[in-house]
Parts: sequence; structure tokens; C-alpha cells
Amino acid sequence: MTTTTLAVLVPLLPFLGAAAGLLLGRRVPALVRPLAVLPTLTALLLAALVAVRQGGGTGGGHASLDAATELTPTGSVPIELALHVDGFAALVAVLVGVVASCVQIYSTGYLREDPRYPSYAALVSLFTSAMLLVVYSGDLMVLLVGWEIMGICSYFLVGHYWETPEARAASLKAFLVTKLGDVPFLIGLFALAADTGSFRVTTILASVADGDLDHPTLIALLLLAGVAGKSAQFPLHTWLPDAMAGPTPVSALIHAATMVAAGVYFVARLLPVFAASAAALVVLAVMAAVTMAGSALAALAQDDIKRVLAYSTIGQLGYMTGALAVGDHGAAVFHLLSHGAFKALLFLGAGVIIHAAGTNSLAAMSRMKGLRDRIPDAYWTMTVALLALAAIPPFSGFFSKEAVLGAAEHAATGHAESAPTAAGWIVLVAGLLTALLTAAYATRLWLLAFHGTGAEAPDHGKQPVTMTAVLWVLVVPSLAFGLSVGVLPDWFDGRELTPTLTTSVLGTGFALVGALVTYGAWRHTSALAARVPMGAVAANPEGDGGLVEAEAIATHAPAYGDVASAPDPADPGRLLLGPLHRHAAVGFRLDAVYAALFVRPVRAAASLVRFLDREVVETYVRGAGTAPRWLGAAVRRAQTGNVQTYLSALLAGTVVLAVAAVLVATAGA
Repeated sequence: MTTTTLAVLVPLLPFLGAAAGLLLGRRVPALVRPLAVLPTLTALLLAALVAVRQGGGTGGGHASLDAATELTPTGSVPIELALHVDGFAALVAVLVGVVASCVQIYSTGYLREDPRYPSYAALVSLFTSAMLLVVYSGDLMVLLVGWEIMGICSYFLVGHYWETPEARAASLKAFLVTKLGDVPFLIGLFALAADTGSFRVTTILASVADGDLDHPTLIALLLLAGVAGKSAQFPLHTWLPDAMAGPTPVSALIHAATMVAAGVYFVARLLPVFAASAAALVVLAVMAAVTMAGSALAALAQDDIKRVLAYSTIGQLGYMTGALAVGDHGAAVFHLLSHGAFKALLFLGAGVIIHAAGTNSLAAMSRMKGLRDRIPDAYWTMTVALLALAAIPPFSGFFSKEAVLGAAEHAATGHAESAPTAAGWIVLVAGLLTALLTAAYATRLWLLAFHGTGAEAPDHGKQPVTMTAVLWVLVVPSLAFGLSVGVLPDWFDGRELTPTLTTSVLGTGFALVGALVTYGAWRHTSALAARVPMGAVAANPEGDGGLVEAEAIATHAPAYGDVASAPDPADPGRLLLGPLHRHAAVGFRLDAVYAALFVRPVRAAASLVRFLDREVVETYVRGAGTAPRWLGAAVRRAQTGNVQTYLSALLAGTVVLAVAAVLVATAGA
């Protein structure tokens, strides 16, 4: 079988699994789980085989895989079913397959009693297929199909617990905010095709290399709007924390390998288009810096364990876009791959914690004793993942984050050909600050979740093997993926990814300072946990993980107050942030700003239009109908059927006309 055929089958198999699952899931329940897991696993194996056949990527001297067939005649700019598989496309496809397979296997235990599991599993498969289509596509219009399918899949999956108002609102918000970015994104795609004469990725890159791009800044900024929405970058990031109202496996899939990764991957794929405009790179650097620092501060103030991880994802995506802003797509994709492994592990581990504790509140977990002894698998694997997140050597996150910081230093010192020096300094300073804050909120999560004091944690028995086994599978890349730092340049553009001494010392030093300061703050505040009770625990020992999580989401606000932050004086994040805490806890009130600037004016305009339509336009419409109705009523009253009355009226009319004629004639004489 040719490599082209294998590459076509990679996105096709999960799609066929999704279609079969939707058609047969209700009729033949025994087929639901095999149809969910086997096509995705097979796609993973085929993606790995494609990567092996690529044999080291384009940086190692191997040509990328390109194949195309015209979809339909469209005029001057054709649309083609095209494949473009280079080194980092092959690796990203393997990442998508690994994470999607782990999510499907994990879900068989986590949602084992969910009546909507068949549709859920089919949508996860469709989500996976759409992302693989984005990764392998060599035509931007075909890529757009996968891009939009992911948007609708996220709407349905985030709203899986549609009985809760949080899930309904979150799914709608995710859909609308990403669509807000997709409108300029689509315009940018058409503008790019108009300048280059093609939607083919290879043709576009060749045109850019020849200097044929007439409007680089405009096109880049339009495309960045869509990337900001999809990859949850400032200012279109507000949908992602709310999307935690969906099931935990969905969160793992969205955050680690699909949806939010698509925007970063798109910019990496078309980086020369963005590099053609220095202004666009500076805008991208500022967007990355604000996203990194702001999301890290917000993560330090969250009470919901999944919202901490959601803001963490936003910040780590900021590192990736920062690497792209300084012109290094190798460092960006390296961090994308590394982050995908340990972030999937963090979310799936969080699902085990929520199931065991019966709550998603860190404040409540900090008042439970022995939670880590109830779930040793989650404790040890999440410890590894949090160390990788905090970029502590020798875990994978250290190497990938240092690749980003090294690229930023390279640009800041004027050694990058295509990246402005200003972009390098912006990314470097924000990256170091974020390294400190990342270690701080990672340490806070670990201490509050696993080192609580108070009542004994509820005992739900052993977690299903399908849930714990995948945690250990994901530990391997979280631990060892950094060792590939010497091999990966051959899969990208050949640029070195080895950590530099300066940024390694600074980055690790900042991380250690953040962890130690947070530990000191926790030691100071932990004594308060025993004296200040916090709400109630929504434990359900008989339910599966999905049921417990749905209950935890529904009862979080009534039990612990605001969804973003429980008023917990024992929280070290509250001590560290001080007066900034209440603003960080609600995402610096960006939703309120959007409500004031956009939502309220639109609603006011809609109310005005409604008033004009009902009270003005309809008044004329009703009047136009009322006048003939009154005239008809008057005429109807005159129709009595009495001949004498008709003759009398005729005679009176004749006399009136005669008198009028005489008067007119007399006046004329």
C-alpha cells in the first residue's frame, strides 16, 4: 500500500467509525465501544507508519508527500483534494492519534453508564477525523472543512451535559466566539488565494518565497483573527475556560490534540505568509505575551481544577504563538507535541480526581485527607505531568519550553533573519514571567489536590483500568519526549532545538522561585483549612466518572459560590495575588467588557428594531388594512335590499348633481 493511500485512510477511518457509530449505536449497543476505539487506534497505527515512511521529515533531506486531484472546476482558483505531509505534519498526526485513542479508551470507563455515550463516541471520532484532515490537507479550502467540523463537534461535545445551564451556555459561547474569528479568517483565505492564485499550500509558499504577496499585513491579520478564536488567544480566549462544563475526556481532546492546536498548526504551516509582514509578527508577539501572562495569573486564582488546567492551556498556547512570532515553527511544534502529551495526562488525571473526590473544587479537596492514597495512579502520573508543565528538567516540558525561550532570545539579540527584535524581547520577557507563574499555579494545584487535611476522602473503590492505564501510557512521552530534542530538527527545518544556557538557567530559576514561594504561602495558609469549612462535597460512590462530574458542575456554584473562585482564605493563590485575586478569578472581567461593548449595544439595537417593527411599521400595515375595512363596513350598511331606499338615494344624488351643475354654470357666467 502506498504512503499516499495510508495518508488518505488516516482521517477516513475515524470518519467511517463515527458514521457507523451514529447509525448502529442505538440498534447494536455491543458495537459502540469497538466502533469508538478500533478505527481511532487503526488510524494511529497508519499515522505512525506514514511518519516512519517519511523517514526524518523534510529537514533530513526527505521530500514532503504531495498528491492532489481536482475536486471540481471552480474557475480561476481551483479547489483540490490535496495531501501535504511533511515532517511536522506526520508527527502532529501521530499526536492526534495517541491522544484520541487514549480519550476513547478512557471514555469507555468514565462514561460507561451514560445513555448518550453512542453519540458522544461518534462525535469524538468525527472530531478526530476533522483534526487529521486539517493536519494532512494540502488545500486551504479542504482544511477549512475540517476547521469548521471541529467547531460544530466542540459545540455538541461541550454541551454534552445539556441538562446543566453551565454546559448549554458554554457550548453556545464556544461556538459563537470561534465563529467570530472565523469570519475574518475566511476573508483572509480568499484574499490569500486572490494574491497567489491558488488554495494549494505548496503553491502559496512558493508565491510568498518569490515575493508575489501583495497584501501581506492585511492577510496575516485577517488570518490571525481566526487563529485567535480557534486557539483561544487574547482577546478571543474567553470561551475555553467555560468549555470545562463538558466531560473531562472532551476537555483532554480539545486541549491536547484538536481544536486549539489547529490554530497554532495553521500558522506553523503558513509561517512564511506571516513572516512576510514584520507588523503582523509584532502583533502576534503582543497577543502571545498578553495571553501567556494573563492566563497564568487567572489560573492561579481558579477554584475549579479543570479551569486551572484550561487557563494553563491558554498560556502554553501563548508560548507556541510566541515561538511563531519570532519565526521558529520548529520550537512551536515541538512544544505543541510535548504539551499535547502532558496536558492530556493532566486532564484525564483530573477526571480521576473528580471521580474520587466527588467535587471539582480545589478548596474542598484541600479539606480532604488521604485523597492521594485513594488514587495512587493519578497522584504519581499527575505529579510527572505537573513537573513537565512547570518546565522542570529533565521532563519534556523543560526542553520544549526552553526551545521557545531560546528562539525568543535568538530574535531579541538580532540573530533571527525574519523576526523583528521587538518581537523577540516581548516573547522572552513574557515567557520568563509566565514560567514563574506556571510553576506557581502547578504547585498550588498539586498541594491543594493531594495534600489536604481534614475529613477522610470518600472511598469509591478502585478506578476502572481503562481510566488508569491510559495515564501510564501518557507518562512515557511526558517523561521522555524531551530526549528527542536532538532528532526533531531533522523533522522540521533543521534549526537547533537544544536549550541554551542563558534561558535554561533563567527559566528554571524562575520556575523554582515560583514553586518555592507558592509552597511557603501554602504552609502559611494551610492551617486555616481546618478552621474554615467549605461547602459540601457532591460525592456519588455509585456513579461513574461522568455522572459524578455532571453533579459536581451543577453543584459547584451553590456549594462554593462563584464558579471561578471559592471565597477560601486558606487558598495560597489568594495570598500571593492579593487584591488582584478577585479580578484574576473572573478572567479580568473580559466577559463583562465584551458584554458592555458588544452584547448590550446589540441587544439595545435589537430592542429598537423590534419597537420600530411592531409599533411603527405594523401601525402603517394595520392602518392600511383598517381603512378599507371601515369603508367596506359603511358600504355594507348601505346595502339594505330595499328598492325604495335605492331610488330615494338615486333621486337625491341626481338633485345634488343638478344643483351643483347650475351653481357652476352661474359662477362661470
